[in-house]
Amino acid sequence: MKNENPFRYSDDNKRYHTLNYYNKTEFGSKVFKAVIDAGFSCPNKDGTKSVGGCIYCMSGSGYFTEKTDGRIYDSVKQQLTAEKERIYKKHPGSLITAYFQANTNTYAPVDILREAYTSALDFGVHGISIGTRADCLPDDVTALLSDINSRTHLTVELGLQTIHDKTAQIINRCYNYDEFLSGYRKLKNAGIRTCLHLIDGLPGETKADMLATAAEVARLHPDAVKIHLLHVNRSTALEQLYLSGDYSPLTRDEYIDIVIAQLEYLPADIVIERITGDADKRCLVAPLWSADKIAVLGGIDKQMALRNTYQGILTTGQ
Repeated sequence: MKNENPFRYSDDNKRYHTLNYYNKTEFGSKVFKAVIDAGFSCPNKDGTKSVGGCIYCMSGSGYFTEKTDGRIYDSVKQQLTAEKERIYKKHPGSLITAYFQANTNTYAPVDILREAYTSALDFGVHGISIGTRADCLPDDVTALLSDINSRTHLTVELGLQTIHDKTAQIINRCYNYDEFLSGYRKLKNAGIRTCLHLIDGLPGETKADMLATAAEVARLHPDAVKIHLLHVNRSTALEQLYLSGDYSPLTRDEYIDIVIAQLEYLPADIVIERITGDADKRCLVAPLWSADKIAVLGGIDKQMALRNTYQGILTTGQ
């Protein structure tokens, strides 16, 4: 049949390598992320490189309280307890990964980082995911990550967003692509599972620019990729750019088309951990269509089937 799913990393209608499929085949279970804010900062916010963060930043990605009585151990343990209760209400007995998400989670003295990561391990999580920047991986931190990797299922998530240095300057990322490559190679040389974040719809970027980023990521061949739409949120520099008329978000059809084209470049064994972001409707200014995540995901599935395409179709084999 013309539209029969030809993609081998799937047991449903998805034509890309979902995180759910990876977890089921690798661990035999669903795995849910418990989101942690360990109170770390970011060199883009504390004045080391800049203040205010990237132009789309809303004071970090997390939403939990800071350290309890100044101790990271208590903070992480309490947050994991609350997150486990939340997850188990719907999915009792599932595996849980501690996701250090807010700000830059390798940006602290190595002893402080070790305390945070070890407290999650002591809680008994299935794995750890650490969101960070490629310019915040000094040798002692990389050595710590290597040790944690030997003790659990570790993923380090790097916010690449784009390979284009001109765009990186516009969004105030404050490191160039060569610096990214240096950090990425440290992780790969240490054998650490690595997930790269891409953002579609960045100011000034064309579809060709976004596909060039996907093609380069395909060459790097990370273990996993997250693809996000750029959201305009309240109280950000991006909001001012949008309100002034100097930035126009992607339409839903444009986003779906670009994501599918990017997936065609990415080798089929790369896990696509996310294919659109979750917008906080209380803060979202534009594009409002992005709040309907189910419609976006369904649109991607439908168009991939209509085009009879799949992840990695442009690479050699699946």
